[in-house]
Amino acid sequence: MFLRKFPQFWRFTRGISMSASARAKEAVEELKQKNPYYEKYAEKIAKLQKTSPEEFLSRVDTLEKGKKPQKSHKDDPSRNYSELLRPKESLECPDQKAEIPNKKLEDIMKTELLEGKTVDEIRAIWLEYHKTKDVIAAVIPTEQYKLQQNRAKAHPVFVLPIPRSEGFEFIMLQFAANSVHFTPLLCYQVHKENAPECLNIVHYTEYQDKGIVLMRGEYDSQVLNAQEAQCLANQLQLYYGQYSQSKLQLLQTFTNTPESFKHMDVIAELENLKITT
Repeated sequence: MFLRKFPQFWRFTRGISMSASARAKEAVEELKQKNPYYEKYAEKIAKLQKTSPEEFLSRVDTLEKGKKPQKSHKDDPSRNYSELLRPKESLECPDQKAEIPNKKLEDIMKTELLEGKTVDEIRAIWLEYHKTKDVIAAVIPTEQYKLQQNRAKAHPVFVLPIPRSEGFEFIMLQFAANSVHFTPLLCYQVHKENAPECLNIVHYTEYQDKGIVLMRGEYDSQVLNAQEAQCLANQLQLYYGQYSQSKLQLLQTFTNTPESFKHMDVIAELENLKITT
C-alpha cells in the first residue's frame, strides 16, 4: 500500500451501505467537480454507469469484451478509458501503517558488476544495463536526491500533467521510502487506494556516498509510453530536486491550501518548460 496519507483536497467519502447505483452516481459527480480531465471520458462514463454500476466501480474493462479490439498505445496516444479505470487487487491490510522498506539494488541486478568501479564506470554500466529494457533510467547527484527527499517530507503528494492528444491528463504522485508512485488522477478518484499505478520510480542509494543515486522507472505501457514516463520523471526532478520558487509555491499551495490550487498553473509550468527548451 502506498496511497496512505492525502491532503483533505483528495478525500472523498462514501457511505458503506449505499447501493452500487448510488455510489456510481456519486463517483460521476465527484469526477465532474474535481477532475479537469473528466470531459474526455464523459460519454463512456455515462454509458458504463447506466449499463452496470457494479462494473463501473470495479472492473469496467470487462464491459469491453466482445467489442472492437482495443488499439495499442502506439496507435492511440490518448489511451483507452477502461485501461485507466481498471482497479488492482485489494490488499489484505489497506490501513497498515508499518514503515515501508527501501527497495534494494540487489533485487534487480547483480551488484558485483559494480563493485570496485569508479563513478563514471557505474554510470555507464547502469545506463547500458537498461538500454534494451522497457524502463527509464538515470543517474542523479546525491545532493539533488537529498533535496528531493527533504521536500517530499513536506509535500508527499502532488499532481503533474502530461500532454495527450486532446489536452492534458493529470497524474498523481506519492512518495514512499525510496520510491515514487504515479497513478492517473481519474483512476484514483474512482478506485481510491485500489487504483493501479502507471509508473513506479525507485532511487537506489547504495552509492550515494560516491555522490550518485541510481534511478529506475517502470511504467505500464497500456497507460504511458516511454516519452510520457520520462516527462513525469523530468517534472519530478524540477519540482522536488531543484530550486525553483514558482514550483515550490505550487507544492506549498497544493499541500497547505488545496482550495486555492489551480491545475492550469502546473500546465503553464510545463508549457514554459517546452518553450524554453
